Amino acid sequence: MSRKKAKQKSHSTKHSRGSHALKGVLEITRSGIGYVVIGDGKDDVLVRPNNFNNAMNGDEVLVKVVKENVSTARREGRVVEVKTRKQTEFIGTLQVSANFAFFIPDSDKPMPDFFVPLEKLKGAKDKDRVIVRLVRWDKEDKKPVGEVVKQMSQEDANDAAMQEILAEAGFPLSFPDEVMEEAERLPEVLSAAEIRKRKDVREILTFTIDPVDAKDFDDAISIRPLNNGNYEIGVHIADVSYYVEPNTQLDDEAYKRATSVYLPDRVNPMLPERISNELCSLRPKEDKFTFSAIFQMTPKGEVKQFWLGKTVIHSNHRFTYEDVQEIIESGSGLYAEEVLLLNNIAQRLRKKRFSKGAINFSSQEVRFKLDEKGKPIGIVVKESKEAHQLIEEFMLLANKTVAESVSKIKVNKKDVPFAYRVHDVPDEEKLTPFVEFARKYGHKFDISSPESIARSFNKMLEDVKGRPEQHVLEQLGIRTMAKAVYTSENIGHYGLAFEHYCHFTSPIRRYPDILVHRVLESILNNAPVIDKKIEEKCKHCSERERAAMEAERASNKYKQVEFMSEYLGHTFEGVISGVAGFGFWVETVEHKCEGLVSVTGLSDYDEFRLIESDYSLVGRRSGRKFKMGDKVWIKVVAANLTKRQLDYEWVIDGEKENDEEQQQPKQRKKRKK
Repeated sequence: MSRKKAKQKSHSTKHSRGSHALKGVLEITRSGIGYVVIGDGKDDVLVRPNNFNNAMNGDEVLVKVVKENVSTARREGRVVEVKTRKQTEFIGTLQVSANFAFFIPDSDKPMPDFFVPLEKLKGAKDKDRVIVRLVRWDKEDKKPVGEVVKQMSQEDANDAAMQEILAEAGFPLSFPDEVMEEAERLPEVLSAAEIRKRKDVREILTFTIDPVDAKDFDDAISIRPLNNGNYEIGVHIADVSYYVEPNTQLDDEAYKRATSVYLPDRVNPMLPERISNELCSLRPKEDKFTFSAIFQMTPKGEVKQFWLGKTVIHSNHRFTYEDVQEIIESGSGLYAEEVLLLNNIAQRLRKKRFSKGAINFSSQEVRFKLDEKGKPIGIVVKESKEAHQLIEEFMLLANKTVAESVSKIKVNKKDVPFAYRVHDVPDEEKLTPFVEFARKYGHKFDISSPESIARSFNKMLEDVKGRPEQHVLEQLGIRTMAKAVYTSENIGHYGLAFEHYCHFTSPIRRYPDILVHRVLESILNNAPVIDKKIEEKCKHCSERERAAMEAERASNKYKQVEFMSEYLGHTFEGVISGVAGFGFWVETVEHKCEGLVSVTGLSDYDEFRLIESDYSLVGRRSGRKFKMGDKVWIKVVAANLTKRQLDYEWVIDGEKENDEEQQQPKQRKKRKK
């Protein structure tokens, strides 16, 4: 029956009897009403607080529809089961009395207090700020039961803020005791019997290239010349799956987290440091177990043949990216001949990749300089250089080769279930206005096919280098792109122009790489694993990846607000980075800190309206235009750490203050007083 006919038949509210439960995510509003987001194309299911059944905000639940209003298509239900908790650790305050203790979580959403048994306080006292882990919340429990994990320092607001961001994103702040115990029991000495099963490449020159502050080295490169004039180049990846076996506490915890999270002042790791920084980290002068892709390549970067399998390596040296970049630029240094050769091949691979349709978006990374307490005292913009590209190209080659190899394997004429990394073609709805906007800057797009779109993007990106509109066109171009995800449905990777692609090279910090290692090993052993839950695991990993990215963005925003709070009242040059009906965002040129200029602050000048197709706000009387990419001057008027929000005020050219002293932070001015 169509919805129209259903409306004609009855405008009353009907009760659903015996309907099956639907799976979705519970989102609780500040008012306390909940909605279970189902994703079935219909409206969300409304759930009232007395029907949450011990579920909390963000939990994956089963909900049973108990009422359905046909005229409004509004469904109302009750939670019948909590499938997965989004968050198990919370930050808040203790209330301790003689016989019992309660924990009040910090949250802008309604949440129950926790009961904490006195023996689980771990020394914490009344009114202490603590992290509490949810131990259980059974039907017979009136309140959730928790235990204190850690006492928070009252002085360290930064630490509390970072931990809160992680907890809200659903990432545990510590490892359970049983996981740590399992990690401690793993053998430190490599098994002689296991070494005999592997290809021994310890005598071949091998080194790692990583950021200066890295501790988890999960990839290494080896190189040696062959008699035929070609080279054997090995990409060696930490063999995490040797240590982290299925159906163990370690594996369950790694899957739950699915990724390490990188915040400005810390890493929240997927695996305990015993594994990530010690057993699996490819540290110099140590023998390590690895999973390798070893290529025979010509000096021009053509792959003549390859081998995939388990190895044991010995890293001769640990390079930083800065070390390698200096060798590339100077032509001299330790292992310079090998580094320069690898760089030459990497640049050829890179050129070939772009010629085949990969899209060449430039990448900038903003890093904060922090003091000993994690407070930002400066901002550094890092760009991708040839040293980074050297590692990137060989990792891409290994990832692509593994995915291609697995895609060819059939079991009963069917593909082996596998965690591919895919990237869809651009969304037409997002692409069309962007193409119109780019045309205003003289850039023409051929949108007749995905390949021609990629060529048009690369032509535009090449043409705008160094021009004022470069940043805005790059940013808007990235926004037209689909998000890369993990899935067993291989549709290829559009941005890289690869038909087959997966993540194989970072198993210390990404769970999908562990899944890939296990499937590849089973194929190499001629006993392919048929994991019927692979798609469910892929979706979970994609969701956790998004949560990690949001946590990273939130922490960077917190640091930006913390940094700019020292410059209240100061004026800076910026670039308009986004527009909306209620104002426009500006990113400062000097510090890359983004804040909002509200239209209410512009009301003295004119009444502004949004022109979506032009990404601009235009004054009705004056015709004054604020467009993405325009340079403007702003004054910092508010920095709200709680909301992680910066407010700017537009400063008319000529009214800007140019006093050098005014550009110094507040602290310096205080000392002068």
